[in-house]
Amino acid sequence: QVQLVESGGGLVEAGGQLNLSCRASHLTLTFSPVAWFRQAPGREREFVAGVGSRDDRIGYADSVKGRFTISKEHPKNTVHLQMSKLNIEDAAVYYCAASRTYTPDYVTSQSSYDYWGQGTQVAVSS
Repeated sequence: QVQLVESGGGLVEAGGQLNLSCRASHLTLTFSPVAWFRQAPGREREFVAGVGSRDDRIGYADSVKGRFTISKEHPKNTVHLQMSKLNIEDAAVYYCAASRTYTPDYVTSQSSYDYWGQGTQVAVSS
């Protein structure tokens, strides 16, 4: 059974940074498109960052460009999301998602992902 387990969430002051990780089991992320989504209270879940089956195919939501970095760590079968210059609008539950279908480019559509983590909370204080 495929599992995605996120870690690294927490409380941070505005302007600070956090590093989220998502480790997969029974699914090799090397060949899988992977993404991070987030959902704030009262809002729909939204795409944050994604990397395709090819590591050089990476994309970000406009709201996080230049502040967040997504990367795969192949030996550990893990995907990371490095977040810096966090602001109040970044506070949300962050979810890791992975697809079992080889797709070179990153994918922003939630329906394209087959597996989801349980989410990790990111809180930002002013």
